[in-house]
Amino acid sequence: MTEETASPKTDDARHAEKMAKKKAARDKIMATKTDEKGLMIVHTGKGKGKSSAAFGMIFRHIAHGKQCAVVQFIKGAMSTGERDLILRHFSELCQFHTMGEGFTWETQDKARDIAMARAAWDKAKELIRDEDNSMVLLDEINIALRYDYIDIAEVVDFMKTEKPPMTHVVLTGRNAKEELIEIADLVTEMELIKHPFRSGIKAQVGVEF
Repeated sequence: MTEETASPKTDDARHAEKMAKKKAARDKIMATKTDEKGLMIVHTGKGKGKSSAAFGMIFRHIAHGKQCAVVQFIKGAMSTGERDLILRHFSELCQFHTMGEGFTWETQDKARDIAMARAAWDKAKELIRDEDNSMVLLDEINIALRYDYIDIAEVVDFMKTEKPPMTHVVLTGRNAKEELIEIADLVTEMELIKHPFRSGIKAQVGVEF
């Protein structure tokens, strides 16, 4: 056997040894992760995908037969694929409440926006308090918080004192308040690198909604 024909086996063996060590180290770390708790998860940033990623977790809950709920704080002026699918096929597992009437520049009525945001927050608190709900998604709540339609101190206090210990709460929207980030268990910031909108491409079915 020549050196050339032997080298691939040597490389394979070296790779297998390296992966075995990595797996052993990983298994050792994973063995220490035994706790469970209801997570507070924040998706923020200027990049696309905040709500999409959150709905991915909602659909995971549905797939596992777990009760969950969605409150949309801003979106509501148009139909979305997620809402239509859930209402049509999974309403027994996932409550869906569209409380907003569109982005604030569309309504142009601050008092009405505040009233809608407050109503959405009241519904959110009701759903979170219900321990049958394993996950509650507060879609675009960060927008309502950014404009001070909802008091951030009230939200933080509620999450600290009233959220059931095993309930996951997901909060989406750009410009998440620092107070929210501080108490969250998981925070992901979506970074914008390129977006087709800048090239004149409109929002498209199946991608944006």
